[in-house]
Amino acid sequence: MLKSDRYCVIMAGGIGSRFWPMSTQKFPKQFQDILGTGRTMIQQTYDRISKVIPKEQIFVITNKEYVALSHQQLPEIPEENIVGEPLMKNTAACNLYMANKIAEINPDATMIVLPADHLILKEDVFLEKVELAFEVASKHDYLVTLGITPTRPDTGYGYIQFVEKKGSDYFKVKTFTEKPILEIAQSFLESGDFLWNAGIFIWNVKSIHHAFDLYLPEMMQHFMACEYNSEKENSCIETIYPKVQKISIDNGILEKAKNVYVIPSDLGWSDLGTWTSVYENTEKDKDGNAVKLKHLLSYNSKGNIIRLRNNNKAVIIDGLENYIVVDTDKALLICPRDNDQLIKDYVLDLKNFKKGDKFM
Repeated sequence: MLKSDRYCVIMAGGIGSRFWPMSTQKFPKQFQDILGTGRTMIQQTYDRISKVIPKEQIFVITNKEYVALSHQQLPEIPEENIVGEPLMKNTAACNLYMANKIAEINPDATMIVLPADHLILKEDVFLEKVELAFEVASKHDYLVTLGITPTRPDTGYGYIQFVEKKGSDYFKVKTFTEKPILEIAQSFLESGDFLWNAGIFIWNVKSIHHAFDLYLPEMMQHFMACEYNSEKENSCIETIYPKVQKISIDNGILEKAKNVYVIPSDLGWSDLGTWTSVYENTEKDKDGNAVKLKHLLSYNSKGNIIRLRNNNKAVIIDGLENYIVVDTDKALLICPRDNDQLIKDYVLDLKNFKKGDKFM
């Protein structure tokens, strides 16, 4: 396929509440340097994909509240390529919105859709798989996804079952399973024909439009009423968004479609969905503490992750084991690492405080 037919959409609209208190509604995790690399999550996503797609053909879809922040962090991308959604409607709506905008520019476009906040350590492998995905999606009426080779029976990820075909680099998808219980996740791992669902998609705009026509026709009708890349676009989008269904692209399209294919990929991938996942992907000291602080004294403490907004603070920990400690200007979190899935619940409870929204 022609390089000029390749486009990218970076999805950057989430709030990242499981990363509270560092990630807040005003400044969510995709705009933060969670791992201390010097580049934020969305910047790292852009850095990777810009090696194979020109910046003029890279788009960001985010909440309208984060458009200015996206411009600030990605000044390389043309201003008109950063698009704000008026409401959070999950991933089906934003995928159709961006497919329509790109199709208006290039009706032969093939696009890759990337979450803004994922870690990929094996960048060369990622780019190789992306190259293959673009070739497959541009030549066939396929909806292609990258499936991650699982390393453990993780209950926090969705799974993709594929149909084995000898000598092929990509396979027909048989089933999607969302976050199974541990026993089922273990059986998936042992079977060898399941992959983690990374939420990375590649398709030609004609193929994804056809899928919406078949499986979400009402949403398709709403979006087709707008004139894209025109002065009327924003007002039209503001009008239709309250009317469209709130559903993920996985539930709305991929679980129903018969033409979904997966490329198994060992990318050194993590969705960095919890503080524990950050702990696992951060360098640690001799006691297994994941800390990047100038002034830390640690006694009898192991397996902790500690993050401070102000790294000039002196920190002393004694007798702490397997804890999350996150300190910001407005909030302090101290909880066992095993409870990191409960952080969203903590945030909900905090909203019940008087004036609790100031902590969010």
